[in-house]
Amino acid sequence: MTVTPEAVPGGGPKRSVTRRRRPLTFDRASFMVVFLGLPLAVFVIFVVSPFVQALYYSLTDWSGFSSGQNFVGFDNYVKLFHDDIFLKAVRNNILLAIVVPIVTILLALALATLVTIGGSGTGTVRGLRNSGFYRIVSFFPYVIPAIVIGLIWAQVFTPGSGVLDAVLSKIGLHQFENYAWLGDARTAMPASMFVMIWGFVGFYMVLFIAAIRGIDPEVFEAARIDGAGRFRTAVSLTVPLIRDNVQTAYIYLGIAALDAFVYMQALNPGGGPQNSTLVMPQQLFTTAFTKGQFGYSTAMGVILAAVTMLFALVVFTVNALTGGRERKVKERR
Repeated sequence: MTVTPEAVPGGGPKRSVTRRRRPLTFDRASFMVVFLGLPLAVFVIFVVSPFVQALYYSLTDWSGFSSGQNFVGFDNYVKLFHDDIFLKAVRNNILLAIVVPIVTILLALALATLVTIGGSGTGTVRGLRNSGFYRIVSFFPYVIPAIVIGLIWAQVFTPGSGVLDAVLSKIGLHQFENYAWLGDARTAMPASMFVMIWGFVGFYMVLFIAAIRGIDPEVFEAARIDGAGRFRTAVSLTVPLIRDNVQTAYIYLGIAALDAFVYMQALNPGGGPQNSTLVMPQQLFTTAFTKGQFGYSTAMGVILAAVTMLFALVVFTVNALTGGRERKVKERR
């Protein structure tokens, strides 16, 4: 680095700093190769390359079990947008991506608030008694594999012999004695949503608890002194302060809802009555491995990937438009 003086009007010399480029040594080159080049190569080989291949296969009529592939252009995509069953699956996925994250986040926020700051209204700000027990119990469903959760609840919803029908009959609701929760188009999707929310809410409650614990307790003390109630504190104080965590949770939940293959396959392998619970991954799986139309099913996968990326883009855009970006700039200042 070289420092040279420059004359400035009305004052003394001003120093200008000229930075010299450091020579490329073996240590620097090896560091870049190992910590930049190698991860980049792995990303290109295992992420970018398969996606490019999928794009190509979606433009062919490949059956998946033959070496021949005829290029058909965008015929698969044109066929998709005229496929009523696939469009029904898209609508089901969009419904899941809206309802499941919203309900899960609201429940997780409510439980996290109770466990952290929902205790006594006097003294130190703290959560409910035995909050550690509540955390363990609520987190337990998340450690169970999704396929096991789906199979368990499929048995719970079984008409006649299921636990749910038995409990409802015991309390006098005999109209549900042999009710097919997953066999009725009116209740199949709500029941499936309930199972997904039940499996997710514990993890995101723990995530929000960790975020709330990171807030300075004096902030809650000040809100209490100003007379803010628990609901007001949660809505006007807690949620804005953990906004980034909520955004991240919504994106992950939305992606999980857009997939939902494991839950739906365990609860309703055939897509439910009138395809009421059919999702895009189920239709993709059936088209590829039952009908042998891998090119067509790959086009479904590309559409699913595009919808997922569009979902994430919408969440980031909404967060920026509602003040998320401005708040970050103010915090940096």
